[in-house]
Amino acid sequence: MNHKSGYVAILGLPNTGKSTLLNALLGQKIAITNKKPQTTRKKILGILSDKNYQIIFLDTPGILSPSYLLQEKMMGEVALSVHDADIILLLIDVKKDSSGNETFNQKFLVNILDKGKRKIVLLLNKIDLIKQNEAVRLLEHFESLNKFNAVIPISAKLIFNLDRLIETIVDELPDGPSYYPEDIVADEDERFFVSEIIREKILELYREEIPYSVEVLISEFKEREESKDFISAEIVVERDTQKAIIIGRGGTAIKKLGEIARKAVEDFLQREVFLELRVKVRKNWRSDENLLKQFGYKSDTKK
Repeated sequence: MNHKSGYVAILGLPNTGKSTLLNALLGQKIAITNKKPQTTRKKILGILSDKNYQIIFLDTPGILSPSYLLQEKMMGEVALSVHDADIILLLIDVKKDSSGNETFNQKFLVNILDKGKRKIVLLLNKIDLIKQNEAVRLLEHFESLNKFNAVIPISAKLIFNLDRLIETIVDELPDGPSYYPEDIVADEDERFFVSEIIREKILELYREEIPYSVEVLISEFKEREESKDFISAEIVVERDTQKAIIIGRGGTAIKKLGEIARKAVEDFLQREVFLELRVKVRKNWRSDENLLKQFGYKSDTKK
């Protein structure tokens, strides 16, 4: 049997379940998830290997109309993923956007939705949240558009119909070798995942503008044989008032964050760590080209 391989970009509006789908397909959590939009900021690469195929998934930020430089770079990450992809998985939240109008009216998707140029699999996610007759109607409707290589109802959360999705992807992939060793599921290092775990806990614990104004940087990561690993993380915010909220009265908020984040990091690394959290203010960092570059966002994301 020929070996197949290729890149598969996961696209959709914010909160359609893209990261939940990636984690479910890989069978382990590598992408942070949250009900708040804009949880994913950078392209995350996940690798699913089998003796007959290797699928390289690209989890992308939710598609939106950018309001500031960080969001422009997020959309640049989506564009790069589309450029690299052999197949696009386009997710629709059937509970919130059953007609697909909100999704298809995004200018970013106009050129992508040309079936002659791209292999596109439409995924009707959260299918478990609607009635069966409505699900059948939606499936027939989207299939009748003849814009997609396949239309598949799924529930990423319940891991429903994902076997069929993988079979469909493999059928559409080109023949090719494995690009990554078969025993790895991601190409990022531990620093990246630790910073994302801390940011996920910030999303969970803080409200309003705080999660969107926060970036997490790992300034030190020391593995120690005779004691706990030492990790020092900087929580970057835009204003002094946000710093005060992160810290909380008497340091209670950041103490709670540290406890929850440390446990999650230890669960991920499978070893004990000493986690130090510090808060720094970098005014308007989301619109500062130099700071965004320091934080790992590409200076040029256009293809």
